[in-house]
Amino acid sequence: MRKLMIYSLFGLLFLNPVESIHAETPQAEKSPKHVGPPQELHSIHNRGFQGIPSFAITPKGRMWATWYAGISPAEDHNNYVVLSTSDDGGESWQEVMVVDPDKDGPVRTFDPELWVSPDGKLYWFWAQAIGHGGFPGGVWAITADDPESAQPKWNAPRRINDGVMMCKPLVLTTGEWVLPTSLWRTKDNSAQMMVSKDLGKSWKVRGASNVPQKDRQFDEHMFVERKNGSIWLLARTNYGIGESVSTDRGVTWPELVPSTISHPSARFFVRRLNSGNLLLVKHGPIEKRTGRSHLTAYLSEDDGKTWGGGLLLDERSGVSYPDGQQTKDGLIHIIYDYSRTGDRHILLATFQEEDVRAVKVVSKKAHLRQIVSDADGGIVKKKP
Repeated sequence: MRKLMIYSLFGLLFLNPVESIHAETPQAEKSPKHVGPPQELHSIHNRGFQGIPSFAITPKGRMWATWYAGISPAEDHNNYVVLSTSDDGGESWQEVMVVDPDKDGPVRTFDPELWVSPDGKLYWFWAQAIGHGGFPGGVWAITADDPESAQPKWNAPRRINDGVMMCKPLVLTTGEWVLPTSLWRTKDNSAQMMVSKDLGKSWKVRGASNVPQKDRQFDEHMFVERKNGSIWLLARTNYGIGESVSTDRGVTWPELVPSTISHPSARFFVRRLNSGNLLLVKHGPIEKRTGRSHLTAYLSEDDGKTWGGGLLLDERSGVSYPDGQQTKDGLIHIIYDYSRTGDRHILLATFQEEDVRAVKVVSKKAHLRQIVSDADGGIVKKKP
């Protein structure tokens, strides 16, 4: 396994500048104390919890994975986010960076997301707050200008907006960049659409969909630009997956209503593929609500009206939170977690559209249940 040198942090992230930090700034809004190589506290053998991953891959094939972890078997004040990389197709991984705001709390970092922007930069987003979903909280990010390198130079962390962003950004056909930021259960119009018209130099909330109070969960919404120019928003709710459609480029959104996709209250993944078809990764059949098991990939050739195929990626109970990316060669890479406080696995599934259509692995490069990280330790011992 290639040993990676310590990454240097310098420069400024070209996102919205934040107001100068002073003595009265809430602790959760201060820059995290540790943004650098993992310390002994962050060892994979010192974790009672890890999960909620994200994945990105560069044009030349360097893989990046992120998730959050902690010494206690919970989503709590001990949480920090981890960044790992692979340059051999996912056969081996090296954890290279950690964002830990204050070690043992009260501030936690969580819900990270990775994205390679059209100009070739790697964005590493995370949320930072006090408590489980506590506010004031905010979306933070750093970028690397050279993510193909084993030693990328990272820009300094910057706070982008209030809330959380834990699903992939989207580039519209207009060239605008879109972030799905969320205020969760704290306010009306929580499922926001932030837009940049200048390649990330500035960001502004363009509009938001309201999730009825009785249905609100963590939003975890995603956007799809349909072929007719409308924008389809899908969000996590208490009942599963809700939807809203904007016909004015995201300025106005009808209130969220139930979609035809049955699902537990958990994150799912939807993305436009190179072919123009849509990929959906969810739990169980399209028409049946299951628990967090039977993580399955589906295809739509009609902009999400109907779904076909159904490649089972992992049938076990306790698999969740898919995220991923397709490369130019057609390979689809989906990361997810399994047994966050038991086995504590982060896994990767690689497959192609033909596998989804065939409802089984038929392509030569498909590889399911590939281990990205296997953690143990922490306050509790690994279960046998």
